[in-house]
Amino acid sequence: MAERPFKKVIIVGAGPSGLLLALLLSKASIPVVILEAASQLDQQPRAAHYGTPAIPEFIRAGIVDKIRERGLILDTMHWRDPDTHEIISGFNAANVLSDVDGQDLRTHCYVLQDLDQLMLDEVTQKYGGEILWEHKVTSAGQDENKAWVEVEGKGRIEGDYVVGCDGANSIVRRSLFGDEFPGFTWEEQIIATNTYYDFEGKFGWSDANFIVHPEHFFMAARITKDGLYRITYGETPGLSKEEYEKRQPWKFETMLPGHPKPGEYRMINWSPYKMHQRCAPKFRVGRVLLAADAAHLCNPWGGLGITGGFVDVGGLVDCLVGIWEGKADESILDLYSEKRIEKWKTVIDPISQENFRRVMDKDPKTRLQRDEFMQLLKKGETDEPFLKELLLGFMAVRYDFTQHYKDAGVAKEGKL
Repeated sequence: MAERPFKKVIIVGAGPSGLLLALLLSKASIPVVILEAASQLDQQPRAAHYGTPAIPEFIRAGIVDKIRERGLILDTMHWRDPDTHEIISGFNAANVLSDVDGQDLRTHCYVLQDLDQLMLDEVTQKYGGEILWEHKVTSAGQDENKAWVEVEGKGRIEGDYVVGCDGANSIVRRSLFGDEFPGFTWEEQIIATNTYYDFEGKFGWSDANFIVHPEHFFMAARITKDGLYRITYGETPGLSKEEYEKRQPWKFETMLPGHPKPGEYRMINWSPYKMHQRCAPKFRVGRVLLAADAAHLCNPWGGLGITGGFVDVGGLVDCLVGIWEGKADESILDLYSEKRIEKWKTVIDPISQENFRRVMDKDPKTRLQRDEFMQLLKKGETDEPFLKELLLGFMAVRYDFTQHYKDAGVAKEGKL
């Protein structure tokens, strides 16, 4: 066997993007080591909905059947009037995305800490990948022959490539660009909760619901089979965490259907956070690469952050596998940076911004008349082929890097 062009990839961060990257590279027999600052996986409840463009990555990772078995598949998504809670616009994907060339491409749902554990088990138990806990990376560096990270109290760890999957506050990105992370932070304050409340049984609500209102906007989306919902809502900016906590019962009673008192729902966690729209100047500098939240951020309305991160990973895997198998040279990594930034700028950033502006619209009663996407969804209610085409349009966030393999032309000719 010919000698491989590189020997090891260092992945910084054992979050969802780092674990998926490790799994896909390990499946391709590329040695990886994951470095994680914590002593275990993050157990905080986080994003749980993975959109259509991410599903092909779960399929090729070999975990899609377990996700479907243990989690949920979402059919319905609707925007609702804040007063009557009647549907303004939305869709049911059951008939249009459940069988796309033999694959179910509906939004999949599986609580993120459970998905992380599933991927970690696959990496370490099935493919022999390595994870080093309590390895806090303090910087990343490189020369023409290798890349490395400095680990607090443990010295330097070297490899051929370093990939920063270490989130919004990425040390790997800061090693490349310092504090430069172009974009902006939204003024609006968001509160995320996981709450048991019978939206479906009592009120007939959909799998995912967005209530349009300038002040009391919120999302309620089912995340587990036993009726746990992700309720994310807007709050007045500039208050303390304690003030937000005191206001929570009033917010729920004001905005949720049925106007429930605290004893009528069970909230298992609650967390305020700020939203960002940011993108690093480059996703590749020599032997150091960035993916997912370390590379770019967007608001969570519509799930394009986690979905876009998984798509990043799939593209980077294709580039590294191409180099590993001698089908591409290192210039394909520049293409990875160029194309993934292009997709952030042309798809993820504008669509996620519009998703948020839609839900916080100042005049919910007239939003449909002013919203082209909502109008297209209305048309799709009676035209399933049109709805299918519309929903599959989000696959535009993907990019096929294998078309740049050296044998790509020959392979295509062979298929004719």
